[in-house]
Amino acid sequence: MPKVVGVLAVQGDFKEHIETLSEIEGVEARAVKTREQVAACDALVIPGGESTTIGKLMERFELDEPVRAMHEQGRPIWGTCAGMIILAKDIVDSDQWRLGLMDITVERNAFGRQVDSFEADLPVKGIEDGPVRAVFIRAPYVREVREECGVQVLATVEGKIVLCRQGNLLASAFHPELTDDRRVQRMFLDMIDED
Repeated sequence: MPKVVGVLAVQGDFKEHIETLSEIEGVEARAVKTREQVAACDALVIPGGESTTIGKLMERFELDEPVRAMHEQGRPIWGTCAGMIILAKDIVDSDQWRLGLMDITVERNAFGRQVDSFEADLPVKGIEDGPVRAVFIRAPYVREVREECGVQVLATVEGKIVLCRQGNLLASAFHPELTDDRRVQRMFLDMIDED
């Protein structure tokens, strides 16, 4: 049986996530837009895009309840870029809608505007064979983690936290779906099989 990974397809770069996850053997990646589609997945990716728009659409289509249920059941959820913001409990200087599942404080557009986008090679805890190439586009970063709540920092750039995990939640400020390296995707997929 393949692992069914849903990619929230209300806004953002969900197509790129579906394409890259589909390259991995034993994975069925699918676009999800409804409560029923979300509930049928083994894991979920909340992609990059515009976090306020993604949040409004999640609220409008009542997708927050099935995503929260996934979290409570221990099924993995991965937020990339805007998805990281949606997962965060706190957002600096913002009261925008969010799931608030992860004990992190995120700063939006923390590395600057679109023209300030960049790439970096990141050493990642738990990933062997050299650094991961990371693409940052109007990226957030994690200003604060609550380690006492089990948040683990997995990677930083310029001293800023850009990859972290808390239980079945993974959050990255960068876009692994925009490179040829699938090691972060595999790290996420491995979370499906954890007890």
